[in-house]
Amino acid sequence: MKNFFTEVLSDFFFEYETPRQVLVKNRKVGIACRIIQLGVLAYIIGWVFIYEKGYQIQDTAISSISTKMKGVAYTESNGGERIWDVSDYVYPDQGDPSFVIMTNFIATKGQSQGACPELPDGSNNCTTDADCPKGQYRRAGNGRMTGKCVPENKTCEIVTWCPVEDDRVIPTPARLAAAENFTLFIKNSISFPEFGIVRSNLVESVDQNYLKTCLYEPTKHPLCPIFKLSDIVKLSGFDFTQIARVGGALGILIEWECNLDLRIEKCQPTYKFQGLYGNTKEGASGPASLGYNFRKAIYYVENKIEKRSLMKVFGLRIEIIVHGLARKFDVIPTLTAIGSGVGIFGVANVVCDLVLLHLVPKKDFYKNLKFKSTPVQEKGTVIESVVTNTAQDGAQEK
Repeated sequence: MKNFFTEVLSDFFFEYETPRQVLVKNRKVGIACRIIQLGVLAYIIGWVFIYEKGYQIQDTAISSISTKMKGVAYTESNGGERIWDVSDYVYPDQGDPSFVIMTNFIATKGQSQGACPELPDGSNNCTTDADCPKGQYRRAGNGRMTGKCVPENKTCEIVTWCPVEDDRVIPTPARLAAAENFTLFIKNSISFPEFGIVRSNLVESVDQNYLKTCLYEPTKHPLCPIFKLSDIVKLSGFDFTQIARVGGALGILIEWECNLDLRIEKCQPTYKFQGLYGNTKEGASGPASLGYNFRKAIYYVENKIEKRSLMKVFGLRIEIIVHGLARKFDVIPTLTAIGSGVGIFGVANVVCDLVLLHLVPKKDFYKNLKFKSTPVQEKGTVIESVVTNTAQDGAQEK
């Protein structure tokens, strides 16, 4: 029994097995093997390490954004002159990463609850009272029908805020065309918790004096966080004159790609602009529901009667999105990448073995060199065991 355990320990714990190989001198197969190995090496170095940064760990950012608009606009109409400032043309209040800048509007002043004719639009015409069922609503109507047809207008009388808003003609050019000179200040801070790093888009080179004079420009001032509205529209691929009339939506992407193996000052933001939707190429007869608009009402009491001023606002909806990714060297992903690369090198051997065993003219000769069949007698049954042989053993057997 002692000898048995000694043999087991000797066989399994105190021996090392290594595969025996066959050296094949074949120019074509050798070249194919080296090409495959070079391809694997290029993949490991070029893609895994250089492009994918397989030697680094990464962390995504937690971000905070605050915005501030500046600029005034002047309008003159039948209602008189007016100066528009930030409190008038930015919705909602300042600071959000998603907001609207008014560039055009249709104002309906002095509305009060009452009965008045519906706005004629070709779909709600009437000739008799029977065409205006009392108490019902039309899908695109502005109020509840009273059951009367107004002959002068050829529309139904409705109970609503009177007079009814008339938005059939959009002002051209946009009433707040001066909005192209408005400026947007973006303050962005990010944090990479994994590495304990906190950064702001007000980087080291952006000081108070620089902020007083700079405007963002992709090549000359790429780090300036102050943007002219017309520049944002242009960089988004839109035309300001067209989009200001009916409104639209723009996206501002702030990207942080930080390699923390370098100096922290190298961790800087880049700004990208994307037009989402707007009237850039289509004319007035283009697709339905062009641009962006919403309605805003201001309520007040006059002579003990509740009234309101209704504004249909056309504007630029701006969405600011932040994407942050930081990387730093770490031993574990480096060893993992190297190990996987070494394993992929085995592909060359597999391919070359398939060629030698099945495609070359002397495939049988190579099989005899690579494999050796030894008959083993056990209880009257012959069992073939396949073992790896060396080139020398194979040559001697042949």
